[in-house]
Amino acid sequence: MNDWNDARPSRAPGMSAKEEILTRVRTALSAPRRDEVTTAEDVPRSYQRADDKQELRTAPEKVRGVLVQRLEDYTAIVHRTTPSKAPEAIAAALADARTVVIPAALPGTWTSEVESELIIDDGSADPHELDAIDAVLTGCHTAIALTGTIVLRGDGRGGRRAISLVPDHHVVVVEADQVVLGVPKAIERMSEDPRAAWTMISGPSATSDIELERVEGVHGPRRLEVVLIEPEPEPEAEAVEQEKTS
Repeated sequence: MNDWNDARPSRAPGMSAKEEILTRVRTALSAPRRDEVTTAEDVPRSYQRADDKQELRTAPEKVRGVLVQRLEDYTAIVHRTTPSKAPEAIAAALADARTVVIPAALPGTWTSEVESELIIDDGSADPHELDAIDAVLTGCHTAIALTGTIVLRGDGRGGRRAISLVPDHHVVVVEADQVVLGVPKAIERMSEDPRAAWTMISGPSATSDIELERVEGVHGPRRLEVVLIEPEPEPEAEAVEQEKTS
């Protein structure tokens, strides 16, 4: 047996549930702590941080490789390309879409080879009108490799939240310098604009009913395709790669 004594106050006649809860909170707060925290410097900092060695020293190409693996685990389709071939990759991802809605400040080069009808979102289209559009093309703010999460900011590249949720097919362009390893680094990047509207996407929309049957497209796009723009290969590396494939 132990000598622990339950000092929590019991509910007295006439005491409301609210009064009981507040009394218990006051009792708990008044109890002495062995690990008393009195200032911010006393708070343990053993959790993962944005400046962890793993985040800073992992090679960027390895980080992008982890991102691709996680996205594919979520059944997203990933197109790895380079800046010079990005328009072609984006056009291929949107090849079966008749109409595509895009944010107002999307780079023109990204859509230079898209044959679909492009609809620049001005904020006036309601959900019913957006539902009639085949696909949406956006940029992104940050991509988290370890969780396979795409972070969109409600701006001229990420667009308002509705356009990334209503159309059934979402194609998002991720640039190499937007990829980070972990969540803390992503939060650090997002804190640059704490008042912005953020949307975090980890794979296509999916849920399961009570019988654990997977259903896609309930809360957002059924199809997610990511165009990952990576640095152009060095001439020597490109020559070696051509020798391997020849």
